Amino acid sequence: MSEATSLGEIAGSATPPLDSAVGLRLRALRKARRLSLQVMADRLGVSIGHLSQVERGLSTASLKLLAEAADLFGLGLADLFPGAGAAVPTGEAGAVVIRQSERGRLGLWQAGITKELLTAPRGASRLNLFMVRIEPGGTTGEETYVHGGEEAGFVLEGTLELEVEDRTWQLAAGDSFRFASERPHRFGNAGAEAALVLWVNVTP
Repeated sequence: MSEATSLGEIAGSATPPLDSAVGLRLRALRKARRLSLQVMADRLGVSIGHLSQVERGLSTASLKLLAEAADLFGLGLADLFPGAGAAVPTGEAGAVVIRQSERGRLGLWQAGITKELLTAPRGASRLNLFMVRIEPGGTTGEETYVHGGEEAGFVLEGTLELEVEDRTWQLAAGDSFRFASERPHRFGNAGAEAALVLWVNVTP
């Protein structure tokens, strides 16, 4: 996979608003569990300086870091989306139907990946549905990562390069996949056009 590229529409901003929102969410969760920066950094295998920059919105968190942080907190990735701190009232239409304008959005601009949450971020369900856009050259990184749960997806547009353990697949529009998230994995887009993937995550 090629080196990560930034998303054009937000690459020019020194501190993208989504970075700040995700950083504040991580900080709030860390403090709620009374974890020091050092302890959390050690558990995630990153430097205390990098974690501090992520929390302050000065650096973009990788998908690997976010997935492992969610595991550390006993949450799903959807719970780290901006605005996920407030529970969705049960029995209301908002918990069943999510309008396009209400979608949670997570832009990993340095990785070239944008994730839109198509389901409510909170509630009893362990299933979350995402629309994932991967820019040309976008990647989760050179290292594989693991987290709890299971995932599956369907490529709507473009091509997806998916690595699970020691195998790599090139998926085109119409192809699908499924694997246990405990298996080391990574993904990216080596194509010339953006890839669009409907992605399902089920937390443990």
